[in-house]
Amino acid sequence: MDINIVRSNRKSICIQVNPDLTVTVRAPLLMPRWEIDRFIKAKELWLEKTLKKVAESNEANKNANVTYYTEAELKALAKSAKKYIPTRAAYFAPMVGVSYNRIAIKCQHTKWGSCSSKGNLNFNCLLMLMSPEIIDYVVVHELCHRKVMNHSAAFWSEVERVMPDYKVRRSALKRDGRAVMQRLY
Repeated sequence: MDINIVRSNRKSICIQVNPDLTVTVRAPLLMPRWEIDRFIKAKELWLEKTLKKVAESNEANKNANVTYYTEAELKALAKSAKKYIPTRAAYFAPMVGVSYNRIAIKCQHTKWGSCSSKGNLNFNCLLMLMSPEIIDYVVVHELCHRKVMNHSAAFWSEVERVMPDYKVRRSALKRDGRAVMQRLY
């Protein structure tokens, strides 16, 4: 198994399986190698399952003649997202009761959005291919991380307070989002 370890100024360790079936482990700068190895060992079953799933997905995409997004399409989506998503964040922030710093639009393979501890919000340009209801769900989800930086019951309670039907939207994102992201590879 090809594992690439990337150290950076981060607080936690994470692992991801890439479309080319390599594995990336992101770790804090000062984390000892033995601790990283222990983390990888603990994730062995998950890695095997995920590698198999990614390989099957790659094969299905080949067999289905999946057309991948062009650079021009991705630029157009990013341009559209830079106009639309900040307006939705500005609309929902007072409802959530939070502020935020900057908003960045990225083209990501695995995430729809993220929120940093500094209050920076990141959103995937591919959201523009989803319904407005799903975009709003992702915006509210990330804004709620300004209050609770994890996925605890308290976090989901905040999301539900602002968006009572979030579970329906979340399910739709999981159901429809996979096909949208698969066209990135």
